[in-house]
Amino acid sequence: MKTPEEIRAIIEELKALYPLGICSLEYEKDYELLFATRLSAQCTDERVNQVTPALFAAFPTLESLAQAEPTDVEPYIHSCGFFRAKAKDIVLASRMLIAEYGGKVPATMEELLRLPGVGRKTANLILGDVHNTPGVVVADTHCIRITGLLGLTDGTKDPGKTEKQLRACLPPEESNDFCHRMVLHGRAVCRARRPDCPNCTLRPWCDHFSNHGGD
Repeated sequence: MKTPEEIRAIIEELKALYPLGICSLEYEKDYELLFATRLSAQCTDERVNQVTPALFAAFPTLESLAQAEPTDVEPYIHSCGFFRAKAKDIVLASRMLIAEYGGKVPATMEELLRLPGVGRKTANLILGDVHNTPGVVVADTHCIRITGLLGLTDGTKDPGKTEKQLRACLPPEESNDFCHRMVLHGRAVCRARRPDCPNCTLRPWCDHFSNHGGD
């Protein structure tokens, strides 16, 4: 495991590489991020960003989504995969947001997890990006993989265990942006199929590179 000094060095290097540690999903309203995140399951953020403008133009308010049927939403999100389940979750979540939360995206893990289609990953993203809650960890596939390679976690592939281990070692005020930067680094440098270890500036703190030379 890393020392606090090593963790701080990794954080600072990531800040230098990716000054804007923000989510790559595009949205204007809080609930739009909630639904864009649901659409991103088993789908790329790039594809979701291509789909959501037409979806939110057709249903410009939370009320319009709540009044829709899932079959009304399906054509707009077909290319995201699992479109029937996602459309149902979006419509039912819209209705619950209006009926139980006054049309606002809730600010607690417990309330968010009650919404259809929302798991811990989505809830943490909303808590961090919408509500600026310190200490949240969005354990997506990039974050799980790279933090294991670095030695910030024990290499577990379990999102819940990764979240717990990162919460324990990351400064709370840095954790949300750190996770976004892990995603950016996973796309740009530390790619799953072929990591570009020779050009990775995180090498000085990477257990995988120290042990395997990037192989």
